[in-house]
Amino acid sequence: MIGAVWVEQIGRRALGARQQVRRLALLVNQSAYWLFAAPWIGKGLRIRATIHQMVRVGYEAVPIVCAIAFFVGLIIALQSAYQLRRVGALMWVANLVGVSITRELGPLVTAIIVAGRSGSAYTAEIGSMKVAEELDALVTMGIHPVKFLIVPKILALLIMLPCLTVLADVLGILGGMTIAVFSLGINAASYLEQTQSALVMADLLSGLVKSMAFALIISIVGCYQGLQVSGGAESVGQRTTRSVVVSIFMVIVADCFFTLLFYWFG
Repeated sequence: MIGAVWVEQIGRRALGARQQVRRLALLVNQSAYWLFAAPWIGKGLRIRATIHQMVRVGYEAVPIVCAIAFFVGLIIALQSAYQLRRVGALMWVANLVGVSITRELGPLVTAIIVAGRSGSAYTAEIGSMKVAEELDALVTMGIHPVKFLIVPKILALLIMLPCLTVLADVLGILGGMTIAVFSLGINAASYLEQTQSALVMADLLSGLVKSMAFALIISIVGCYQGLQVSGGAESVGQRTTRSVVVSIFMVIVADCFFTLLFYWFG
């Protein structure tokens, strides 16, 4: 009897997961159509809405991204100096900070910030509209919700997250340089020269590729969770929380995948 109940629960979970995958695949398919195919057949993008979203997810996030990236650079420099001082290689702090920030920490930290800030906002906005039956009103007026709401959000994040990542890279390196100059006694010009010699174009490009993948994950997950809202305000809160958790988890999984990929083929 217990075995039958256990099998039944597994079956229900499997069917539920299958339904979730189908809905997510449908959203990805529709988003790809309205983002890449529709503009070529006369169904243009909502440029003003995209610019508005770019301001919200990009420009308004600059202060928090800069502050956190700067302090991350400070921390990496201090932790690396603690070990490198033992072997008399403090100048290598610049190498470690520059490479770790541009290849890994810059894209990852920025994506986590944006997932908590903008991904949750996507879910809350779309979920509130669904609860208020505004999505049904759009369909009644002949307006596709994916084109009207979701595509501008995806496009805005695809543009702004790499920009925020570059900014985080710069501030992280400056944070490391601050520790090097005022605590380790390293000349600023020497630090920048060492950083320049350590970095190659592949370091920056790998971080930008990661940031674009993270942008897709955060925007799709945030919008999908918003579309799954049912009931009232309680469901909006639950889906918003789930959006942040799932986005961060998927970002870290994707980061691991790309890190292995660049390690094998880089």
